[in-house]
Amino acid sequence: MRALLLLGLFILTLSCNSNNSKKEQPVAPVTETPERYPAHFSKVLDAHGTLADWDAFKTLSYTLVPEQGTEEVHTIDLHSRKDRLAIGTATIGYDGKEVWVKDPDSIYKGNAAFYHNLMFYFYAMPFVLADEGIIYEKTEALQVADTAYPGIKMQFEANIGASSNDEYYLYYDPNTHQMRWLGYTATFGAAKKSDRVNYIAYHDWQEVEGIVLPHAISWYTVENGIPTQPRSTVRFEQVSLSTASKPKGFYAK
Repeated sequence: MRALLLLGLFILTLSCNSNNSKKEQPVAPVTETPERYPAHFSKVLDAHGTLADWDAFKTLSYTLVPEQGTEEVHTIDLHSRKDRLAIGTATIGYDGKEVWVKDPDSIYKGNAAFYHNLMFYFYAMPFVLADEGIIYEKTEALQVADTAYPGIKMQFEANIGASSNDEYYLYYDPNTHQMRWLGYTATFGAAKKSDRVNYIAYHDWQEVEGIVLPHAISWYTVENGIPTQPRSTVRFEQVSLSTASKPKGFYAK
């Protein structure tokens, strides 16, 4: 899935002994790996279990537990990004072409096109920020209390995804390189970029099949551009990663 350029270089050296016999001495091949990601972002990915290990899985599922409201069961195909959400008696899905809703009791009041993959993207950090079509650059550190968290700004190439004007700011622990904060702007349905940055704290991790994923994330209030106090938290329970895909039709309405 990741491009790997392998140049093989074989050199035959000719040596003569007293019998004038020829010996072949192999030289190890030279390997070049294109640097698609900045080194500091690669370290963040490695701190969460490596991108190669993440890419080996095909299906992710978890139960989202909000502070208030109904628990939700989310299932996602990690390669096609098809998904299916069970929210009480309602079901939301994305079949690869369109978002659909099955809601016999009319309980779902949100915007399914906006919501169907929203929590997955927040949950699957930092790996989803390694997707195609993302531009990386350094940004100023985020100073919270006594700690300065180094940052990486990420934005999308034109026409990538449903909200290509969104911007993300990943801030990581300077010692462990694990993700600590996510800053983001929300522009779904808007033609222009936003300068309002929201912040999520990543402070509670769990290991699933060797991958380090959040057990909980918390949205913070923001004062003068700095996150100050937690305002809401969601937990992720019964998390599973599988190398198998769901049966055909699972993500269909």
